[in-house]
Amino acid sequence: MILEPAAHTSPMRNFVKCGVFGWCLEIIWTALDSLRRREYKLIGRSSVWMFPIYGMASLIGPLSVLFRPLNMIWRGVIYMSGIFSMEYLTGSILKKRGVCPWDYSGAKLNYRGLIRLDYAPLWFLTGLFYEKILGR
Repeated sequence: MILEPAAHTSPMRNFVKCGVFGWCLEIIWTALDSLRRREYKLIGRSSVWMFPIYGMASLIGPLSVLFRPLNMIWRGVIYMSGIFSMEYLTGSILKKRGVCPWDYSGAKLNYRGLIRLDYAPLWFLTGLFYEKILGR
Protein backbone atom coordinates (compact mmCIF):
# COMPACT_ATOMS: atom_id res chain seq x y z
CA MET A 1 0.00 0.00 0.00
CA ILE A 2 1.40 3.37 -0.98
CA LEU A 3 0.55 6.21 1.37
CA GLU A 4 -0.24 9.57 -0.16
CA PRO A 5 1.53 12.63 1.21
CA ALA A 6 -0.57 14.39 3.85
CA ALA A 7 -0.73 17.57 1.78
CA HIS A 8 -2.57 15.77 -1.05
CA THR A 9 -5.12 14.03 1.15
CA SER A 10 -8.38 15.70 2.08
CA PRO A 11 -9.29 16.13 5.75
CA MET A 12 -12.48 14.10 5.20
CA ARG A 13 -10.54 11.24 3.64
CA ASN A 14 -8.12 11.27 6.60
CA PHE A 15 -11.05 11.33 9.03
CA VAL A 16 -12.60 8.27 7.36
CA LYS A 17 -9.21 6.52 7.17
CA CYS A 18 -8.60 7.08 10.90
CA GLY A 19 -12.15 6.04 11.79
CA VAL A 20 -11.84 2.78 9.85
CA PHE A 21 -8.34 2.00 11.20
CA GLY A 22 -9.52 2.73 14.74
CA TRP A 23 -12.53 0.47 14.36
CA CYS A 24 -10.32 -2.32 13.02
CA LEU A 25 -7.81 -1.90 15.84
CA GLU A 26 -10.58 -1.98 18.44
CA ILE A 27 -12.22 -5.06 16.97
CA ILE A 28 -8.88 -6.88 16.85
CA TRP A 29 -8.04 -5.75 20.42
CA THR A 30 -11.36 -6.91 21.85
CA ALA A 31 -11.13 -10.19 19.91
CA LEU A 32 -7.67 -10.86 21.33
CA ASP A 33 -8.94 -10.01 24.81
CA SER A 34 -11.47 -12.81 24.43
CA LEU A 35 -8.52 -15.24 24.46
CA ARG A 36 -7.95 -14.26 28.09
CA ARG A 37 -11.52 -15.34 28.83
CA ARG A 38 -11.01 -18.58 26.83
CA GLU A 39 -13.60 -17.53 24.25
CA TYR A 40 -12.03 -19.00 21.15
CA LYS A 41 -14.52 -17.59 18.68
CA LEU A 42 -12.46 -14.37 18.94
CA ILE A 43 -15.46 -12.13 18.49
CA GLY A 44 -14.42 -8.47 18.44
CA ARG A 45 -16.72 -5.61 19.35
CA SER A 46 -17.06 -1.91 18.77
CA SER A 47 -19.72 0.76 18.61
CA VAL A 48 -20.81 3.17 15.90
CA TRP A 49 -19.98 5.95 18.40
CA MET A 50 -16.33 4.97 18.09
CA PHE A 51 -16.02 5.82 14.40
CA PRO A 52 -16.05 9.62 14.83
CA ILE A 53 -13.94 9.33 17.99
CA TYR A 54 -11.24 7.42 16.10
CA GLY A 55 -11.76 9.72 13.12
CA MET A 56 -10.61 12.65 15.26
CA ALA A 57 -7.14 11.09 15.16
CA SER A 58 -6.93 12.70 11.71
CA LEU A 59 -5.78 15.81 13.60
CA ILE A 60 -2.48 14.00 14.11
CA GLY A 61 -1.67 14.56 10.42
CA PRO A 62 -1.38 18.35 10.48
CA LEU A 63 0.00 18.34 14.03
CA SER A 64 2.77 15.93 13.03
CA VAL A 65 4.22 18.70 10.85
CA LEU A 66 4.65 20.83 13.99
CA PHE A 67 6.12 17.89 15.91
CA ARG A 68 8.55 16.88 13.15
CA PRO A 69 11.61 18.29 15.00
CA LEU A 70 10.80 16.21 18.10
CA ASN A 71 12.09 12.69 18.55
CA MET A 72 9.75 9.70 18.46
CA ILE A 73 9.44 9.47 22.26
CA TRP A 74 8.17 13.04 22.61
CA ARG A 75 5.81 12.68 19.65
CA GLY A 76 4.42 9.45 21.11
CA VAL A 77 3.91 11.09 24.51
CA ILE A 78 2.10 14.03 22.91
CA TYR A 79 -0.15 11.74 20.86
CA MET A 80 -0.82 9.52 23.87
CA SER A 81 -1.80 12.57 25.94
CA GLY A 82 -4.10 13.79 23.18
CA ILE A 83 -5.74 10.39 22.84
CA PHE A 84 -6.28 10.19 26.62
CA SER A 85 -7.75 13.71 26.59
CA MET A 86 -10.16 12.95 23.75
CA GLU A 87 -11.10 9.59 25.26
CA TYR A 88 -11.94 11.32 28.54
CA LEU A 89 -13.79 14.22 26.88
CA THR A 90 -15.87 12.09 24.51
CA GLY A 91 -16.46 9.47 27.19
CA SER A 92 -17.74 12.15 29.59
CA ILE A 93 -20.15 13.49 26.97
CA LEU A 94 -21.43 10.02 26.03
CA LYS A 95 -21.67 8.92 29.68
CA LYS A 96 -23.89 11.92 30.53
CA ARG A 97 -26.26 10.72 27.80
CA GLY A 98 -26.08 7.09 28.94
CA VAL A 99 -24.52 5.84 25.70
CA CYS A 100 -20.80 5.49 26.48
CA PRO A 101 -19.71 2.18 24.93
CA TRP A 102 -16.89 1.62 27.42
CA ASP A 103 -16.68 1.49 31.20
CA TYR A 104 -13.28 0.94 32.78
CA SER A 105 -14.59 1.19 36.35
CA GLY A 106 -13.52 -2.38 37.08
CA ALA A 107 -9.94 -1.82 35.91
CA LYS A 108 -7.24 -1.13 38.47
CA LEU A 109 -5.74 1.99 36.88
CA ASN A 110 -8.89 3.73 35.68
CA TYR A 111 -9.86 7.35 36.07
CA ARG A 112 -13.61 7.83 36.53
CA GLY A 113 -14.19 4.71 34.46
CA LEU A 114 -13.36 6.67 31.31
CA ILE A 115 -9.65 6.12 30.78
CA ARG A 116 -7.21 3.37 31.74
CA LEU A 117 -3.73 4.54 32.54
CA ASP A 118 -2.36 1.05 31.84
CA TYR A 119 -3.34 1.67 28.20
CA ALA A 120 -0.67 4.40 27.96
CA PRO A 121 1.75 2.21 25.93
CA LEU A 122 -1.06 1.25 23.54
CA TRP A 123 -2.09 4.86 22.98
CA PHE A 124 1.57 5.86 22.58
CA LEU A 125 2.00 3.30 19.79
CA THR A 126 -1.42 4.03 18.28
CA GLY A 127 -0.56 7.72 17.98
CA LEU A 128 2.67 6.89 16.16
CA PHE A 129 0.77 4.43 13.97
CA TYR A 130 -1.72 7.15 13.01
CA GLU A 131 1.18 9.50 12.29
CA LYS A 132 2.55 6.89 9.90
CA ILE A 133 -0.71 6.17 8.06
CA LEU A 134 -1.40 9.88 7.70
CA GLY A 135 1.82 10.22 5.73
CA ARG A 136 4.07 12.13 8.12
